[in-house]
This record gives sequence, structure tokens and C-alpha cells, in this order.
Amino acid sequence: MDKIRGVNLGNWLVLEKWMHPALFEGTSAEDEDELCRQLPREELVKRLTAHRDSYITKEDFSYIRSCGLNTVRIPVPHFIFGDDPVYCEPYVPCIEYLDKAFDWAEETGLSILIDLHTAPESQNGFDNGGICGVCKWAQDPEKVDRVLKVLEMLALRYGSRPSLWGIQLLNEPISESLWQMIRGKYLPHNPERAAGSSFVPLEVLYDFYTRGYHMLREILPAEKKIVFHDGFRFEVWEPFFREAGFENVVLDAHWYLGMGIADEDTSELEYMREILKEDVKKLKNMEKTVPVIVGEWCLAHNLKPDKEYTELEKQLSYKLIGDAQLMAWEAGSGYFFWSYKLISEPDGWDFRKCVEKGWLPGNLESGR
Repeated sequence: MDKIRGVNLGNWLVLEKWMHPALFEGTSAEDEDELCRQLPREELVKRLTAHRDSYITKEDFSYIRSCGLNTVRIPVPHFIFGDDPVYCEPYVPCIEYLDKAFDWAEETGLSILIDLHTAPESQNGFDNGGICGVCKWAQDPEKVDRVLKVLEMLALRYGSRPSLWGIQLLNEPISESLWQMIRGKYLPHNPERAAGSSFVPLEVLYDFYTRGYHMLREILPAEKKIVFHDGFRFEVWEPFFREAGFENVVLDAHWYLGMGIADEDTSELEYMREILKEDVKKLKNMEKTVPVIVGEWCLAHNLKPDKEYTELEKQLSYKLIGDAQLMAWEAGSGYFFWSYKLISEPDGWDFRKCVEKGWLPGNLESGR
């Protein structure tokens, strides 16, 4: 398949407070679920409509294409259709914005990966899963079935669109080891609601992925991709895909610097070894069985305090990290940078700023 060079449209249809804190002003909410519960309905709809209308526009699609990228990954929430009050209240649906995205993609020459980013009662307990500290989706077969229903509706609505590259079954279903690591970071607003939360067992994920694949493959044209996140368990998928007999599927891994090997004393040399040796080795090995995309990555890494860096040293460090990752991802089937745009200050996460600062190349198209 053609190599994917893409960017995520994060915080557009699925909110993350750290990316746009002003959206949460006047509340104590740390996630979209609680924001929707705390704001009066009229104010909530007004605030989210203004955000969705302006955060991503056709101009952004044109800019992305001008940078040589060919695909956008669009995180969408499980309540996107607003079709069932059991699952869709108190949230604000947003299907009309995904409709617009497909129109813009076809006008600008981009393709779209629809990424179902949240699930009822969350599949990971992250802020990006919609509800901090709550992870109960996998424990309820009815909620698993609900996610399959949403995927079916997305496939029926967009399956024939020429700009659809694929559909991702679910973003970041959490592993046991990661669940233990993050429990103290993403604290629930309502501890009673979080009671009983746990990780997503592999047997549940295997079954969900198998059912989701067969359902989508019945609807989607043969050339459309079906994408599976590795659930933070990259190595287990080689035997799964080797034996499954699936067609036109892709494995998605999210690899962020500073969230694994690194600490504040990690040097660029150590990053280079991890990226250009270990990551490349993992990609090449898995590519023998299934195509792999690095669906989320960025340039953020654990620099020493800024006062110890000159601006030139900082520039060189970010460019070095960017070039190394871009070179490494060539061993796989493509990538999506996280994310296109932030309304906040952390360095290395905002694609446009990284391009404007010279940390990423101004044109990423192959062959140019």
C-alpha cells in the first residue's frame, strides 16, 4: 500500500483539556464527560459549536496537503451520532463535522482514517478516552456491542466515500501494566463511578477485534483499511494476524518519547538508539506479518530545563528527534503526527508550530 504520511486532528471532535484549557473555564472538569455534566446545556452547546466551527476548517485541510501529507486521522467520540440517549446524553453529537471533513478531504486531495477514540464508560481511563479514571467498557457486553453499532453506522455512512482510507476499531484499549501505571495520574471526578474499573483483557480485545473486522468487511469496499490499535501490547499481534486470515488490515502503534525509556537525564544519543535501532527493528519484524502505522508520535522529549539550552541547541535537539523518527517510520507503512494544532504551550506536539520552527520539514511528500 502507499505509505501514509499524516497528522491527527486531535481535540476537534474529542476534547483534551491540556490541548485547549480555555474550553473548560468555569468548571472543575478534567475531561469531556464531566464538562458536559457541569456546564448548563445551552452554554455547553454554544461553547462546543463555536469550538468545532473554528478549530479545524477547510483552510487547515489545504495547509496539511501543502505540507505533502496525504491522510488525516480524525478522532471521533462514541456519541458522534447522538442517536441513543442511553449512550449519547449528556454529550453533544458532532456527525455534521465529520461530513464536512469528508467534503474538505475530497476538495483538497486528502484521505481520512476515522478513529473511534472513545467508548461508553471508557476503554482506558485517560482524558482522551473521555472519562478520567473510569475504564469499564470491556466489562459490559452491551457496551462492547454499542461500539460495534457505532462502527457499523460509520461504515454505512462513509464506506463509499472516495476519501475514506479506513476505519480504526478503537483507540488505545489499555493494557494491565499501563493501567497500573496511570491510575494515580488520571483521577476520577466521581470515585463511585470509577469503582470496578480495570484494564481491557486480551481475550476481550481479540473477540471485539474479530467481530469488528468481519462486520466492517461486510460493509466496506475491499480497498478500505480496517485498523487495529495494539492495545499497548505490540508483540502479541504477530501470531494473531498470522492466523486470523484478515484482508487489508493495518496495526497501529503509538510511540511517544519520554513516556517509556526516558527520564530527565536521557540524552539525544539514547533517543537515537531507541528510535533508529529498537523501533526500526520492531517495525521491520511486524511488517513481515501485517502493515504497521505509527498512529501517534510527536517531537516532545525530556530536554533538560530550558535555561541549560541555548535556542540553537533547542532547535537542533528537536530537529534531530524529528528527523530520526521520520527516518524510522520509513521502515513501516506510515505515520500520523499527534497533533495538528494545540491552543496551549507544550513544545513538540503542534504540527504547524513544528513546521514553522523548522523542527519538521516543510514538505513531507515522498519524492519531493
